[in-house]
Amino acid sequence: MSLDIINRLESEVRGYVRNFPTVFTHAREARLIDEEGREYIDFFAGAGVMNYGHNHPDLKRALLDYLAEDHIVHSLDMATRAKAEFLERFEEVIMKPRNMDYKVQFPGPTGTNAVEAALKLARKVTGRENVISFTNAFHGMTLGSLAVTGNAMKRAGAGVPLTHVSQMPFDGYLEEGSDQSLALLDAMLADQGSGTDKPAAAIIETVQAEGGVNVARMEWLKELAAILKRHDVLLIVDDIQVGCGRTGPFFSFEPAGIQPDIICLSKSLSGFGLPLAVTLFKPELDQWKPGEHNGTFRGHNLAFVTATAALEFWRDDQLSLATHRKADKIKQRLKSIAQRMPAKGHARGRGLIQGIEFEDASLAAEASAAAFEMGLIIETAGVEDQVLKLLPPLMIPDADLEAGLDIVEKAVLMVTGNAVKEPKVA
Repeated sequence: MSLDIINRLESEVRGYVRNFPTVFTHAREARLIDEEGREYIDFFAGAGVMNYGHNHPDLKRALLDYLAEDHIVHSLDMATRAKAEFLERFEEVIMKPRNMDYKVQFPGPTGTNAVEAALKLARKVTGRENVISFTNAFHGMTLGSLAVTGNAMKRAGAGVPLTHVSQMPFDGYLEEGSDQSLALLDAMLADQGSGTDKPAAAIIETVQAEGGVNVARMEWLKELAAILKRHDVLLIVDDIQVGCGRTGPFFSFEPAGIQPDIICLSKSLSGFGLPLAVTLFKPELDQWKPGEHNGTFRGHNLAFVTATAALEFWRDDQLSLATHRKADKIKQRLKSIAQRMPAKGHARGRGLIQGIEFEDASLAAEASAAAFEMGLIIETAGVEDQVLKLLPPLMIPDADLEAGLDIVEKAVLMVTGNAVKEPKVA
């Protein structure tokens, strides 16, 4: 009945409910439960929102205590204790240990708000209009974010020209492991005959999640940062889906030893699924006039509360070490599955964002559907949805991780013609 009313009244734009056609009612750790009491292991994690799992008791307790005492919920950008405590904890736990000096802007509640603010600020500071983005990028669904997004289907939804952006090849786009993309970028920026207007900034994801789990090498990122600095172009890192520990360290770019001019965070920042986004930038870039960029829900105090509690997980390196350990396990299993399946494909990814790319793109969706029938929520990614993408919570119990990987193996081998369907998990 619940699904019937959703299908009848909700817009045709709805997406995930078509892939996972059941009505969910409860969630704990790395499991979702539907209205019929069936449990599903979650390898989707709200598209990377639920890094710490569903309804983590520490975060839930902080939220309920805050609400029970009638504290401020909505405040625009007025000062509240919840905001001050988040900023203090973020500086203490994240920025100071990494020798980072950034101002923090709350641009609105979602990732695309963080990207829009970053683009707008870069253009304001430099006085330039053009921005460099990279092939297969995804940065959001509002117009500025769409302009720096590569996916043709999503771009077409804008209904207007998307301009003032120059696309350049992402790492490996021209040839796996090749650095020719950076040589091209350097030459285009240096040559006044290239036809590329000098950009205000370049925006990049270190791992292109929606673009197909495309991973940039650390040496490539380091050289990119050096080229942009040489040409006086700002570097924006969109860490919305792969930041907050998704790849191991809190920021995905840390192993490259770089400090971007501007950083976009959202998704798992609140730690509890509550909307929260920030745009971080070096102090000299803070050239906003008061109210020049604003939004009604940029003061989401409930998200501040859970985000502050979630930062406690980052006081030591235990979560990062656990993420790396689980990532190694996933990497080995996916590599084995890819080698054994009859279809052509290969494993790819970094940290707890990994997947199998199929040469026959339809197989990824078939594997996702088969996995759902066996009790696993797992999505697809890439321009043709050719990648079966694993995005489990960072704190997924080992037993659920193993059980989920078993289902991935059974589903992939089944749709590629090498296994039989297995029963749903208990």
